[in-house]
Amino acid sequence: MEKIDYKKVCKELYQPKTKPELVDVPPMCFLQIGGQGDPNDADGEYQRAVEILYTLSYTIKMFPKKGVLPKGYFDYVVPPLEGLWWMKNEQNFDFCKKSELCWIAMIRQPEFVTENLLSVAKQHVEKKKSSLNLSKAWLRNFSEGLSVQCMHMGSFDEESLTIDKMRKYAAANGYVFDLSMERRHHEIYLSDPRKIAECKMKTVLRYPINTLAVLGEFV
Repeated sequence: MEKIDYKKVCKELYQPKTKPELVDVPPMCFLQIGGQGDPNDADGEYQRAVEILYTLSYTIKMFPKKGVLPKGYFDYVVPPLEGLWWMKNEQNFDFCKKSELCWIAMIRQPEFVTENLLSVAKQHVEKKKSSLNLSKAWLRNFSEGLSVQCMHMGSFDEESLTIDKMRKYAAANGYVFDLSMERRHHEIYLSDPRKIAECKMKTVLRYPINTLAVLGEFV
């Protein structure tokens, strides 16, 4: 059976155009870790979170070779790293103030992954990498809903240009960004910055939206 690659099966979620567009994002299961601080800090919390997410994700993927066959298992490509980003003071969101960033790093999981399966994966990882704090990782069904998204080409520090286009597009279609504890600035990383020039980097940017009327605002 051919491997399931969510980037190909769900192109509307992972391969948007470089012009903003609307998308209704279905509920999905994610392995997540939350924290705060500069994601570029080589010894920082974010880098450790990413290591844990990938270690657990690949452990689950390779379960059949370890003698574990989860119910409903199918072979698949581990989905890309994603992230939800915000600051405690959303009004002064500034991508340049990286040390003040709050985040949830996450990787999508196949439908067969359960809390019990995650516990088994943690047990396997603890035997080989006891230094990792696996208690920080949790499984969550994340429902994002109606959003505007766009493919950003280039450096992370230049995202504000693409976000400005997305905000204008949303307004032109009667929507505004709807940011809350559950709905955040969302990034999906399709490029490895260690292996590709900044100008060629691809990052899906997504913002949840709502109408002014629903949010109780007035035009």
